[in-house]
Amino acid sequence: MVVGAYQRKAEEIAALGVELVVLTPPSWRDRRGVQALQPVYTSGYQLRSIPIRFNGAFHVHFYPTLPSEIRRIAPDLLHMDEEPYNFATWLALRAAQRQRVPALFFTWQNLLRRYPPPFSWFERNNYTAAVAAIAGSQEAADVLRRKGYAGKLAVIPQFGVDAAHFVPVQERNAPAKRLHIGYAGGLLPEKGLDDLLYACARLRGEWRLTLAGEGSERMKLERLAASLGLASRVLFAGRIASTEMPAFYRSLDVLVLPSRTLPNWKEQFGRVLIEAMACEVPVVGSSSGEIPQVVGDAGLIFPEGDHQALAERLQGLLENPEVRLRLAQAGRRRVLAQFTMQQVAQRTVAFYRAVLERL
Repeated sequence: MVVGAYQRKAEEIAALGVELVVLTPPSWRDRRGVQALQPVYTSGYQLRSIPIRFNGAFHVHFYPTLPSEIRRIAPDLLHMDEEPYNFATWLALRAAQRQRVPALFFTWQNLLRRYPPPFSWFERNNYTAAVAAIAGSQEAADVLRRKGYAGKLAVIPQFGVDAAHFVPVQERNAPAKRLHIGYAGGLLPEKGLDDLLYACARLRGEWRLTLAGEGSERMKLERLAASLGLASRVLFAGRIASTEMPAFYRSLDVLVLPSRTLPNWKEQFGRVLIEAMACEVPVVGSSSGEIPQVVGDAGLIFPEGDHQALAERLQGLLENPEVRLRLAQAGRRRVLAQFTMQQVAQRTVAFYRAVLERL
């Protein structure tokens, strides 16, 4: 919720008759850099930042004033948008219990992982303390059940797309036999961007590549692009504000998400896919994690880590503009049918109400 575009979900929840208070840190740090709170969509609810300790430490960060916030707000329900094995979730659910406030947590974890103490203790305690849980994918829900969570559970993506903001180009020229390839997200090892560069080096014809985002792999990727003779065709665009992302997507002919599964991670959703699809930009994704389920038949999938297969998908799109147009239109239809911010908000609020009715 520090990301401005994601705050549309809060507006949609509030519009459904929920008196909503959203508490965020003033910023969040990770391997992509620092993301400061961007208050963009703030109508109909309260959005406030509160202090955070150990910012950027995913497992051990926490919010020292959250217990007092819970006492002051006295909510009917606390939605802690954190994984159950995190210290912040354990502290929040304990504070909610003391105030007799029912609470739920959220999980994206789609790998069956066992955590050492104290995180395994936090996890088990949170399974008992929570009145419900939300999983971002069916695979994450299955993991939660296999780890012993027996409570009420819904499968709802964390965020959807604002289909009124992520819109296609009003008058797109007829597709030509050239390709502007794009990527958006962290420049991180698990995102498989070296595979994308190797694939682009195999392409025949007119193409260029823009990588939007920051991360620990940037210098390594810049050196790889230069060693492959691609420096003049590859642009490292840096971080783009969330409100400017629709314009970025509309500048592309295809968006690629070449994620690669690691022992401790696989792609949990791939939000940039649905954002690009909403803008009628065809997408190509790897087979990692949830990507094939998100894309469905509205894009192309290649075996993760196989840069030759990725090159074949991109070459086919370069040479067949009519295929790009078909996939672009199918992508927006799929987003409107399944992945809008309004739909996510409606399902979330319906779950809140179902949980409270059973208490």
